[in-house]
Amino acid sequence: MCGICGILGESSPNDIEAMVAALNHRGPDDSGAYHESGIALAMARLAIIDVSSAGHQPMANSDGSVWIVYNGETYNYRSERELLVRKGYSFVSNSDTEVVLRMYEHYGDDFLLRLRGMFALAVYDKRKGIGEERLLLARDQLGVKPLLYSSSGSRLVFASEMKAILKSRLVDRELDPESLRLLLTFGSVPQPLTMVKGVKMLLPGHRLIRENGSEHVERYWSLQTDRIAGLREKPYHELIDHVRSSLEESVCLQMVSDVPLGAFLSGGVDSALLVSLMARNSRHRVKTFSVGFESEGAHIDETDDAERVARHIGTDHTRVVVTGKDVFERVNHIAAALDQPSVDGVNSYFVSLAARQGVTVALSGTGGDESFAGYPWFIQMVVSCARDKKHPLYAAANKLLAAVARNPVFDPLLGSMFGKFIEKARSLSGFVSRYARIYQIFGAVGTSRVISSDFRALVRAGRELASDIVNTDELPESSPLERVSALCLRGYTQNQLLRDIDSVSMSHSLEVRVPYLDTEVVDMAFSLPLHAKLGDVLKVPDAAAATYKETGTKRILVDIGRELLPEGMDLQVKRGFGMPFDAWLKGALRDVVEDTLSKGTTSRRGYFDPVAVQDIRKDFYEGRIGWPKPWLLLMTELWCREVLDQ
Repeated sequence: MCGICGILGESSPNDIEAMVAALNHRGPDDSGAYHESGIALAMARLAIIDVSSAGHQPMANSDGSVWIVYNGETYNYRSERELLVRKGYSFVSNSDTEVVLRMYEHYGDDFLLRLRGMFALAVYDKRKGIGEERLLLARDQLGVKPLLYSSSGSRLVFASEMKAILKSRLVDRELDPESLRLLLTFGSVPQPLTMVKGVKMLLPGHRLIRENGSEHVERYWSLQTDRIAGLREKPYHELIDHVRSSLEESVCLQMVSDVPLGAFLSGGVDSALLVSLMARNSRHRVKTFSVGFESEGAHIDETDDAERVARHIGTDHTRVVVTGKDVFERVNHIAAALDQPSVDGVNSYFVSLAARQGVTVALSGTGGDESFAGYPWFIQMVVSCARDKKHPLYAAANKLLAAVARNPVFDPLLGSMFGKFIEKARSLSGFVSRYARIYQIFGAVGTSRVISSDFRALVRAGRELASDIVNTDELPESSPLERVSALCLRGYTQNQLLRDIDSVSMSHSLEVRVPYLDTEVVDMAFSLPLHAKLGDVLKVPDAAAATYKETGTKRILVDIGRELLPEGMDLQVKRGFGMPFDAWLKGALRDVVEDTLSKGTTSRRGYFDPVAVQDIRKDFYEGRIGWPKPWLLLMTELWCREVLDQ
């Protein structure tokens, strides 16, 4: 695990040195650079597998004709190494990086299809001679590891973080207005866009190839149903055994480490199940960590549940108490650590901070809800589709009204008194349009009002939300359940959860692994019959307030856990992790609110409408709106100060 960066094209050694210095928190154990005419590669290393100097990067093949910088872990590197040894390859280290380099040499670009792990990498290949060099950038299938790049003319700059891109001094520090609109709308920036104009995030499951003066980006992996043929037809008791075996294999592979390893543990099913499987396959007591609060957050504190699970499994458990004072003292570092503004990430920041005191690697339950239909919006979308099917004429009339309302001619009116009516009509549209409205912060209407008049026309304020996420609809012909899984994995999960977890955990030099997002686990989940993931929710009067047992939510994970976890896990109501931001923003963080959302600050920055921001601040203090809107504006301003302005 590390931070990587590079420059294709002419550059000075100072440029790459500044970039790798900006990544030191991602890799405090070692650093290195390779620089010659036309190319510079560098890395900052957090040593996890083969912590010796043999794992140093940048790494080259035996004759120095192929170079690699690699961020991540390849969990199947041992089996791939054995195959290569049989084919005549030799190795000088025990690192997975050398295996990945040899795999590229042997298999070519499709070596990526054999990698089972999380990664962002760059391979520079000059075997064809001067003028025929090629650069390959690639990112893992689900987007666990980030990779940003900026391409202009003959030069390409890439790095694990925006801070390193900007430190190169080869990219202008100019905010991208369209990304700002999308950040306000959804709470994070949808990839491949980033907050800086001209900088993109390479999409998950994609590779970029630069050779012979041309550049192209191509997809090498996509989500798919029924990759495991025949799984849908198996009896349910066999499915339980199959899923448990697949999860246990993923957990065991991701426990491979030459440094201390632990896990995040909430009170929920996903992390509890992973920790139980870890404990059964570990020679030592597993170290676990959870976040709790003082009295101001007692109503959302899940640490009692986490401690109950920890006692049952027998882990070495640490409860981290986060206060408003803690957030106040670290809020600037949080904004910098996020690398791009987000409405999320604070929980991961503090649990990572605590975990790093005892371990270097932590496993997380992220991805269980996405693959096994755990979020409430799975139920919402299944119910809405069933309603359309039951009342086809009503659904057809709604779609007709929505089609009229979606005409771009109405976009400028979304910030006016007619905005709510237009938005209501648009929400009656098809599947993607309805899904787009389930998770949003300001939405289209609120964004049209809060974004500055200078930006409003530039960013197409008021644009129909479905237009912003239609490219994430990767399985449009599948069932509603599988379609939502794909939309979620390619939207909320990659843009917010994974990006935030990576950036804040690495700010503390902690590697976080996600066994539920192993490609083979995901393939298995998309091959299961629907009843293994969700019950007949149409028969549940109030599904939002119902228990796992009543809705059948994540049914197969719950049933696997019956032998491994405390009794009664299926009697829980699904709830997302929360933090007491309302109390903090009105208490310990009030001075930060007053500073970042003041009329003077918003006027000078020029991104937001000062009057609209004052209305938001007033509405929040008087209890008419919750914390997400003022928090997102606050974090955007702090990010500008800590990253963009530096």
